[in-house]
Amino acid sequence: MGRKLFCEISPFTYAISEKKCIMMRNLINAFTARNLADTRQEKELEYVICRHNSLIRRRLGNVNMQLQENKAVNLSIAAPKVNKVIIHPGETFSFWHLVGKISEKKGYKEGLTIFGDHASSGIGGGMCQMTNLIHWMILHSDMEIVEHHHHDGLDLFPDFQRKIPFGTGTSIMYNYLDYRFRNTTDRTYQLIVYTTDEYLCGELRADSRQRYKYHISAETCIFPEKERTFTATARSTATRSTA
Repeated sequence: MGRKLFCEISPFTYAISEKKCIMMRNLINAFTARNLADTRQEKELEYVICRHNSLIRRRLGNVNMQLQENKAVNLSIAAPKVNKVIIHPGETFSFWHLVGKISEKKGYKEGLTIFGDHASSGIGGGMCQMTNLIHWMILHSDMEIVEHHHHDGLDLFPDFQRKIPFGTGTSIMYNYLDYRFRNTTDRTYQLIVYTTDEYLCGELRADSRQRYKYHISAETCIFPEKERTFTATARSTATRSTA
C-alpha cells in the first residue's frame, strides 16, 4: 500500500482538496474566459460533420433504475446550456463553463456516477454521458482535444451491441475535471445537443465541409472474467484515422 493522498484521508480532507481545485480552476478561467466559447446561434450551420444518439436509460446489473430516471432529468436540464453553441476559430469549448455548477436548487437530482473503480450516485449524476457524446463527435472533427479525463479502469456500459469503442469515455467533476476542445481550424463549428424521451441526441455542424472523414477504432480491449458485460475494464486505446 502506498502513502495516502491528502484527499484520501477522510471526507473532510477530500472536501478541502476539492475546494482548492475549484478555486484554482476559477483563477485560471479568469485569465482565459475571453477565449471560451459562449455564444449561441439559433440558425443551424449548414454541414453536418457527425451525428449520434445515446440511449439514456440502460439496465446495468443491479444499479437502481431510479438513478437512470433521475439522469434523464439531469440531462434535460443541462442540454439547453450547451445546445447551439458556436465555436469560432481560436475558441475553446469548456463543458463546465457553459453548464455551470450543479445543485438541487437548479432542479438536478441524484443520478448515476462513477467514483474511483465502482458505480455510485450523486447530485447531477449522468453528466458524463453528455461529455461522452460530445467527445465522440469531436473525434470525428479536425479540432484539437485539449482536456480529457478517463474513468479509472471502469466502463459501466455493456459490450453487447455496443457501437462506441472502449477507451472513448470521459470523466468530469465540477469544475476542475473538465472536457475541453479547441477550434484550431479556419471554419466555424456548432454543437447541437438535446434530449428526447429515450435518447440524448447530438450533432456537430460546421459552416464548410471538412477535407477528411474520420474512422474511430479501439485496440487491445481486455475484459475480466467476472461480470464481463457490466464492468469491462476500459484498457483500450481509441485511435483516430482518416478515411
